[in-house]
Amino acid sequence: MGQITVREFEQKVREKEEVTLVVRAPSNTMVEDYDFDRKASEGTSLSDWLENRVKPRLGGHECDIVSPDYVVSTPHGRTKIGTLRSKYER
Repeated sequence: MGQITVREFEQKVREKEEVTLVVRAPSNTMVEDYDFDRKASEGTSLSDWLENRVKPRLGGHECDIVSPDYVVSTPHGRTKIGTLRSKYER
């Protein structure tokens, strides 16, 4: 697994998962690549997605999800990623 900048990580998450994520680190900080072939399934909870896909790659840096109304927060952990995706305009 290679390393990419936080900026590249955020962009890859947006492209793959259709969710906007903000990593709390300088944009040129290096983190592990978000190298998944497929996006997380619609029924995956946000807490599971964050714990299993995102946080292990961030080297201890915190992150927040930007909701479709541009509020930076972490939605309720039981919220399904598919529900969040459907709220973003395409």
